[in-house]
Amino acid sequence: MPTMKAAVVGEVNAPWVLQDVPMPEARSHQVLVKIHACGVCYTDALLAQGVLSLRPFPMVLGHEGVGEVVAVGEGVTSRVVGDRVGLPITQRPCGRCAFCRERHPDSFVTANNCVAPVLTGVNVDGGQAEYIAVDAEGTVLLPDGLSYESAAPTVCAGYTVWAALRRADAKPGARVAVLGIGGVGHLGIQFAKAAGYHVIAMTRSPDKHELARRLGADDVVSDGAGLKAAGGADVLLHTAPTHGPAVDALKGLRPWGKLVLMGISAEATFPLPALAVTSHAFEIVGSAHNGPEYLAEALRMVARGQVTPMIEIFPKERVGEAYERLLTGRLRFRAVVTY
Repeated sequence: MPTMKAAVVGEVNAPWVLQDVPMPEARSHQVLVKIHACGVCYTDALLAQGVLSLRPFPMVLGHEGVGEVVAVGEGVTSRVVGDRVGLPITQRPCGRCAFCRERHPDSFVTANNCVAPVLTGVNVDGGQAEYIAVDAEGTVLLPDGLSYESAAPTVCAGYTVWAALRRADAKPGARVAVLGIGGVGHLGIQFAKAAGYHVIAMTRSPDKHELARRLGADDVVSDGAGLKAAGGADVLLHTAPTHGPAVDALKGLRPWGKLVLMGISAEATFPLPALAVTSHAFEIVGSAHNGPEYLAEALRMVARGQVTPMIEIFPKERVGEAYERLLTGRLRFRAVVTY
């Protein structure tokens, strides 16, 4: 049986180890993708640490894979050999449950409501490997000219923040605050600026102030009081890993403002100041990718150079180091592994 290299997580809290595993084949309605790059996401860490437990170990993670179609299975008409594709997390829904019968667009809402979804790198093996076989409809075509290295983090992190901004549905000229200047937040600043908003970056790290301005922030503040003094925000994009700073940031949210929660945190609850939410008519909005059209938009914006992911590139032989740097917070800002 042919083999390939893949990053295998053997057990809870184990390191990622590059080793030989069986090479998959494209079955009916699947394509075989030669992975060129795959991003490392914080959700990968939650899976590797057992915080999210959706299948047994060992496992191959990775839901930010991008590459080239090298074979197509029976019945595939939407993809051909040579297509450059990305592999978002929601590969396909079951198509039969009550939720699926309502015919919603595939998104992370589908992943959490379909009774048996196939989730790339979550409940089936993912893109931290040289090859992956996936449902053809679980791929997205990459724009011409977009590098695999820049496409990889856009498939999840860029998708997440752009879909959140679109879900906020802010008016032209609105003031958008981005809380947290990390793997998602540094993209949030750029997407919000590219969309024409007044952007306020929120960070407690003084060393990130100048970077936030280079990324496009019009103002940089450290907390809710600073946000209010700067004129407040109509939309607050919460990209920080913990919820405390977002609760504080509500002090600077303008009346009828929207707080948008995205991504996955290890903190299960969000403590809201009930009086402030009620008296200012705040909206608390959940955002979960929200449909593949937003991923296509995000990829086009990156391809046009309006948004540039800040990445550190690791060859597959250093995949364990990429994961370790994620855990220790030493990335600026996304790790991308090449295969």
